[in-house]
Amino acid sequence: MIIFGTKGYLYQLAILTLVCGRCGNPAAHTLRKRVTKFTLFFVPLFPFSTKYATQCTFCGAEQKVTREQAEQLQAQAQAPDGQGYGQPHQRQPYQS
Repeated sequence: MIIFGTKGYLYQLAILTLVCGRCGNPAAHTLRKRVTKFTLFFVPLFPFSTKYATQCTFCGAEQKVTREQAEQLQAQAQAPDGQGYGQPHQRQPYQS
């Protein structure tokens, strides 16, 4: 008997101040990375899906972004010119 499946991990990469495309408010947006890994006997072996998205903290709207866009937004959050606020988060992932 072989037990296999998937497990999802959610990483919060940064918090940015952006204008929401849905509600039009300048609000904080979280930049998140969702990684789905293949598991064998409940041990995560390798990632087979990685997706990036931003979520508005005002209305909750989520917008998918490409890896390149996510890297640019993360660099913007680290920029010393004050465009984004806060520091990127290097925390343990949320598991789903």
